[in-house]
Amino acid sequence: MSSVEIRASSRAEAVYAQLRDDIFEFRMLPGDRFTEGEIALRLGVSRTPVREALQRLQSEALVQVYFRSGWEVVPLDFTRFDELYELRKLIEVNAVRMLCTHAAPAVDRGALARLAQFWRAPQAERLEDGRLMAQQDEAFHAALVAAAGNREIAAVHRQLTERIRIIRRLDFTCAARVTATYDEHAAILGEIQHQRAERAVLLLSGHIEESRAEVRKITLHRLQTIRTGGGSPHP
Repeated sequence: MSSVEIRASSRAEAVYAQLRDDIFEFRMLPGDRFTEGEIALRLGVSRTPVREALQRLQSEALVQVYFRSGWEVVPLDFTRFDELYELRKLIEVNAVRMLCTHAAPAVDRGALARLAQFWRAPQAERLEDGRLMAQQDEAFHAALVAAAGNREIAAVHRQLTERIRIIRRLDFTCAARVTATYDEHAAILGEIQHQRAERAVLLLSGHIEESRAEVRKITLHRLQTIRTGGGSPHP
C-alpha cells in the first residue's frame, strides 16, 4: 500500500470514528439529515473519506442513504430494539443452560473462573468509566455465548450486540447500574459454576430485562433533554 493510500485510509478511519462517536453521544440525533459535503466541510476533509466512513456506518445500521437527497441518522425504533433484545435473551439463555448441563463441548472452566474473579472485585477496584464498563459488559455476555461452543450462534450474537450498542451502552451512565451489573454478573457466574441452570437462567433473564427497561428510559430522557434545549446535540 502506498503512502497516499495509507493517508486516505487513515482519514476515512478518523472520519468514521468521529461520526460514530457523534451518533453514539447524540451530537447527531436520530432522524438528522445531512449531506456528504456538509460533513466534509465540518471535518475539513474531502468527500471521499466521508463517503467511505458513511458506507461503513451504513453497514452497521447507524445511517441510511436516500438517493439524491443525502444521508440520515437512522431513527431509533424501540420495537426493533425489543426484538433484538429478545433474540439476545434466547441466545444467552441457551448458552447458560448448556454451560450448566455440560451440553457445551470443552467448556473452558478456567475462563469462567477468570470472569468471576473480575466481576467479584471489591467496590474500590471496580471500573467507573462508563465506556470501559460497556466494553466489559459486552465481553462478559459474549464470553458466555462463546463458551457454549457454537461458533455460528456466537457470530449472530456479535452482530446483534453491534446493533443494540447505541442504546445499550447508556446503561452505564448511572453509578447504581454499574454496581448492579457487577453484582448480577457475579451472581449469574456463581450459579453457572454450581450448575444450577434454572437459577442461572432466572438471574440472566431478569438482568437482560432490567437493562432493556433502563436503556429505554435513559435514551428517551436524554433525547428529550437535548430536544428541549437542555443539552447540545452538535460539537
